[in-house]
This record gives sequence, structure tokens and C-alpha cells, in this order.
Amino acid sequence: MEKLSYQDVNHHVIERCRQGENRAQYELYKLYSKAMFNVSMRIVNDYAEAEDVLQEAFISAFKNLHTYKGEASFGNWLKRIVVNAAINSIRKKKVELIEIDERIMEDVAEEVCDNDTEWRVEKVRRAVQMLPDGYRVVLTLYLFEGFDHAEIGEVLSVSESTSKSQYSRARKKLLEIMREPQFVA
Repeated sequence: MEKLSYQDVNHHVIERCRQGENRAQYELYKLYSKAMFNVSMRIVNDYAEAEDVLQEAFISAFKNLHTYKGEASFGNWLKRIVVNAAINSIRKKKVELIEIDERIMEDVAEEVCDNDTEWRVEKVRRAVQMLPDGYRVVLTLYLFEGFDHAEIGEVLSVSESTSKSQYSRARKKLLEIMREPQFVA
């Protein structure tokens, strides 16, 4: 018997979901929930809210599965839904986005750490969590989720230049946080 590829299994499960099979929906949820929860958590920065966003995103995905054409991977298609749900959740809190710029996380590391200091991912993660929602969302979408500023602008309903300036301010704020005594030591 020929072993099916991950993509073939995915396609098979998606087709079963389209036919309304609940067990297939659960299988799809199990395949993607952890990764999509992490995406949601990085954006909303609250465990309970991230869980709510995840559930909302999966409900939306299952309702709109007929629109998935397979042009992108299912994971990327689902990530867009999760990102939009997370951003909508933040918008519900009436968060105002300020403006953002640039990409290079290594610049942040060089400015915060000298050459003798090992860059610690945990320190960055904690510092990112301390950013205001608007900053954290743009920084996360750009650095961790790989969106460009045009895509961020589209998702957040802001201009590309607003995304760039928001990113720049987020980066500057991240540096300030990481220079605080609890991060320097």
C-alpha cells in the first residue's frame, strides 16, 4: 500500500470536512490548532483571548471552507483567518494603531547586547509581550509571521507607510524595554 503524503492527507481531510464530516473537522483542528494558537497568542498576548480567537477562526474556516481553492497551503489560508480574527479581537478593545518602519531584528539585538552577550530568545519574547497591542501586532506580523508592510496595511486597514512607521516605533519601544534593568542583567 502506497503511503500518502502530508499534502494528500490534508486534501483528503479537507474534502471530508467539505462534506460536513465532524470527525474530519476534529482531525483538521488537531493538525493545526497548536500552530494557530501560537499565532493568535503572539498577536493578542492573552491566553484566554487567544483560545477564543482560535475557536472563532476555526468556526469561520469551516463555514468558509468552500472558498479554499488550494492556491496556497491550507496552513497559510488558515493563518490568514487566525490573524484576521486576532486583529478583530484587538480592535474590539478599541486599540488605536499609531505608525511604524524597517525589518532587521539583528539591529535590535546589536543595540541591546554587546558582542560578548548571547542573544536570548526568551528575553525578546518577554519584551515583545510588554509592547502595547498596536506595536506588538505589527511587529509580530512583520517579523514572526512574514507579512510585508503592504499585507499588514491591508489586514489592519491602514496604509503601508503607517505599517512601516508603526513597526519603527515598535522596534524603538522594544529596545527601550530591553534596556530596562531586568532585561540587561
